[in-house]
Amino acid sequence: MPIEHASHVPDFLYGTAWKEDRTAALTELALRMGFRAIDTANQRRHYFEAGVGQGLAAAYLAGVVTRADLFLQTKFTYQRGQDHRLPYDPAASLSAQVAQSMTSSLAHLGTDHVDSYVLHGPSSGYDWSEEDAEVWEAMRKERDAGRTRFLGVSNVSLAHLEQMASAHAEAPAFVQNRCFARVGWDRNVRSFCRERKIIYQGFSLLTANTEVLRHPLVTGLAARSNATPAQVVFAFARAVGILPLTGTSDPEHMKQDLASRDVALSPGTLRAIESLAE
Repeated sequence: MPIEHASHVPDFLYGTAWKEDRTAALTELALRMGFRAIDTANQRRHYFEAGVGQGLAAAYLAGVVTRADLFLQTKFTYQRGQDHRLPYDPAASLSAQVAQSMTSSLAHLGTDHVDSYVLHGPSSGYDWSEEDAEVWEAMRKERDAGRTRFLGVSNVSLAHLEQMASAHAEAPAFVQNRCFARVGWDRNVRSFCRERKIIYQGFSLLTANTEVLRHPLVTGLAARSNATPAQVVFAFARAVGILPLTGTSDPEHMKQDLASRDVALSPGTLRAIESLAE
């Protein structure tokens, strides 16, 4: 399904990694603060997906949101990215593991479908492999069965995406990467995505770029705009076509991050921020 046909692709994602016992409370808090898109993964090593489901259930019960209001994104993670708490049978085929992981995710999240199902990184750091092709086809079957609306890939290089295209694999609707200013905010991958109408999701926009938050250009812009440096970064990201992800656990920062939607930056300012690390 081409992404331009999406009816409610979000403009901000709330990320739930590394929250452990606080996952349920923080998921509910994020929804109360105004987030309507939640990013998680069926990877117990770094996420507590069942806790996300508990937070969703609490928000539904309190009348904060309904399932129809939300964009839920989860991921399939290869065994090498997991710990011993696997969401599938490690002896099963990769295709079966994808289906088992999805079944587990739907149970965790209390829903009959997710909005986006993401391959949580290719099997190799260098190539789009036969394993990836098998998993991607299994994910397509999940989409065709109605258990997800869109497919995505994360932690990918330009080479991965080019090889994927060369293999005539269906293009992802989303690419999610850690976004470093020192490489032009992942400029090459973003360009690939823009040319193909793939939505680029950027994570670690703040934690991977602490030097940018302290840069005089950004701090000066923040002061003149009555904004925080973090708000400037999120406003910049959205303006250049990045769908930003934040994982803050601070309620005030949640409010501020969402309020970055109201921060306007000129074309010249965008160019200056984009070239900060060059």
